[in-house]
Amino acid sequence: MNTLWIMSYNVRYDTSEDGEDSWSERRDGVADIVRTRRPDLVGFQEALPHQLADLRDRLPEYEILGQGRRADGGGEHTPIGFRRDRFSLLDRETFWLSETPDQPGSVGWDAELPRIATRFWLRDEVAGETLTHCNTHLDHAGEQARREAAALLVRELDSDGPTILTGDWNCEPDSPPHRLLADSPLRDARAVSTTPPFGPPTTRTDFESLHDEWIIDHVFVDTAFSVRQSGTCSETDQRQRYPSDHLPVLAELQYGNH
Repeated sequence: MNTLWIMSYNVRYDTSEDGEDSWSERRDGVADIVRTRRPDLVGFQEALPHQLADLRDRLPEYEILGQGRRADGGGEHTPIGFRRDRFSLLDRETFWLSETPDQPGSVGWDAELPRIATRFWLRDEVAGETLTHCNTHLDHAGEQARREAAALLVRELDSDGPTILTGDWNCEPDSPPHRLLADSPLRDARAVSTTPPFGPPTTRTDFESLHDEWIIDHVFVDTAFSVRQSGTCSETDQRQRYPSDHLPVLAELQYGNH
């Protein structure tokens, strides 16, 4: 099997401010989308430790691992999940999007919060390939922090072989961070797909409805892959509401740049 499905999904951190859309009401819907779409690899954003535990309980076919962004290892995670029946984990690490990437809890440039990237080196036992999957969440406030974080990611991933980069970028296509990534060996899967994008042209919701044309979640891949299709998943849950304030992004990749 030369194809694999990649998902990026900001699941929205658990906060009492969400009222009827609190995590306890949303967690089954989040897991249902992942279970239905069956990505081979999924990068989650904003998952707190108890949310990570809930995802593991509901998605036993995935190994889901990550580290919190705070110095003590707590707080929001950017975990990666991989299908147990397809991948072997060779190595993994977390680094901070800052001037001191190896310093836990460090805050970079004009960012408001610590931001991290989770990187896995994996063996695809089905395809007989090795690859890197990096998952991240750029700062919502700091423009410089987003630019510098994008540059840091390009440097970090430069010699990693076949590479997939997922995340909530807090910036749209053609913004400086997005351009920096797209001008590197990485490419936006949505932009280079051989078929038109599927799903709504947005990745943001207010739980009840979609925001118009606001794409801030992206999947990037290097030239080791071609992109057969890419788009957004707009399923609602049993309450007929979106289970996060983001839609998941999904891409079908093929090994080899055909």
